[in-house]
Amino acid sequence: VQLVESGGDLVQEGGSLRLSCATSGFTFDDFSVTWFRQAPGKEREGVACINLSERSTYYSESVEGRFTISRDYAKRTVYLQMNGLVPEDTAVYHCAAGLRYRTERTWNLANDYPYWGQGTQVTVSS
Repeated sequence: VQLVESGGDLVQEGGSLRLSCATSGFTFDDFSVTWFRQAPGKEREGVACINLSERSTYYSESVEGRFTISRDYAKRTVYLQMNGLVPEDTAVYHCAAGLRYRTERTWNLANDYPYWGQGTQVTVSS
């Protein structure tokens, strides 16, 4: 199983970025994928989740309405479109995959995801 993130960059406040999580080594349809982020000195935070078969998506309150998660089955890739970026969004963003269907209570539990990418840095300047 391999997850490879890309798309991180330095961007000004109010700007946009699209992160990609390219996957291989597992049946893409069977996995839920979640983006997490971690800023220096802060706890890891679940940002957005897309369930297997796209039956549901979840977002943290801090990004709701600004970020959109989607998945392209042909490309085996999950995207995170980030608009209206603010300095508080600065972090290393990781995608993580797991077999189980995620609920509103469980989607952001990092320990439930066995597969992780190496991360991509997003920096938002004010």
